[in-house]
Amino acid sequence: MPARVLAGAREKLAALAPSGLVLVMDEKGNELVAQNADKPFVPASVAKIVTAWLAMEVLGADYRFKTHFYLDDDRLLYIRGGGDPFLISEELAQLAPALVTAIGKQPLSGIVLDASYYPSDIRIPGIEGTGEAYNALNSALAVNFNTIHAVRKGKTVRSAEEQTPITPLAVSQFLTRGTQGRGRISLTQSPTVGLEYAGELIAAFIERAGGSVKGKISTGAVPKGLEPVYVHRQSRPLSEILAGLLLGSNNYIANQVFLEIGGHRLGGPVSLEKSLQVANEMLVRHGLTGSIHLEEGSGISRGNRFTTRGLAQLLHLFEPHATLLQSGDDARFKTGSFSGVRTLAGYADTSKHGRVRFVIALTNNDGAMRFRLLKAIQSEL
Repeated sequence: MPARVLAGAREKLAALAPSGLVLVMDEKGNELVAQNADKPFVPASVAKIVTAWLAMEVLGADYRFKTHFYLDDDRLLYIRGGGDPFLISEELAQLAPALVTAIGKQPLSGIVLDASYYPSDIRIPGIEGTGEAYNALNSALAVNFNTIHAVRKGKTVRSAEEQTPITPLAVSQFLTRGTQGRGRISLTQSPTVGLEYAGELIAAFIERAGGSVKGKISTGAVPKGLEPVYVHRQSRPLSEILAGLLLGSNNYIANQVFLEIGGHRLGGPVSLEKSLQVANEMLVRHGLTGSIHLEEGSGISRGNRFTTRGLAQLLHLFEPHATLLQSGDDARFKTGSFSGVRTLAGYADTSKHGRVRFVIALTNNDGAMRFRLLKAIQSEL
């Protein structure tokens, strides 16, 4: 490409965002634009690209999360969670009829929830103890992303979703913490609250499927030697989960997937340390340890630090899976947003130089500027 064309592109980008970090590389790895490219930056949710790459490499596109069900001689149902990030109402509607077929319609004497695949004290850097949905606790056994979506009118609470039955815990939690009108709250007080809600909702779907639960819902361990009567495999393969993750940017899903990377490779129970060990081993293999620093898998921690060159190299590795990214205007991309941080990274078709990899990081709240820079890259290069 003529030097004057590259110079013109660089000048336009510099004029739009002189303090912005911008790196553009062509398919051969040549740097077409490198503006402030040596400065480390907080990636925010573009870190989810790294998690998606790790997951595809370690778990594989067809990987499916599993939830195990056990029944003892007293018709006590044990449920062992496997960290399924998409154990949502629509999934429970599929799960319940198969489970009832396996266990029969006679009343269950109770439900025992086993979430031991995740340590009870697991905490993700950046996740705060607020009621916001993006701060939902990660768990081996949680439903609807460990959140409750409801509508409150005075002292009356109903489900905000036709597919989700309302439960006693959902009502009490929303009366205590929910605002008037429609809203979503996360179950952040303690792991047992989220577990109890999972048990209530699963019981409601069992009853919808023709079964019944007469006893209480409690927590505990599956007895040794008890074999599962039913194993539910998530209907969505990992590739579909990741596509939804990269579009919706759900922090809970991202860290469920990230934790499974370590659990799958090194065995349970999961831990952040195991997943970071696996991640760093893979980053070392590709010479990325100095340019990709992870503290968790969603990007919610400000302790995550990338360089533009590191992320551009990882985009090269992720390119076989680029279709998982959101698409629009001849580009595939992921955004990231924090207070004082706006990021954008992915692939774009340019007018003169074909497909390029790009990384944009701004230290302000001007989200629109990211896309103005992307448009300039596409038109000027």
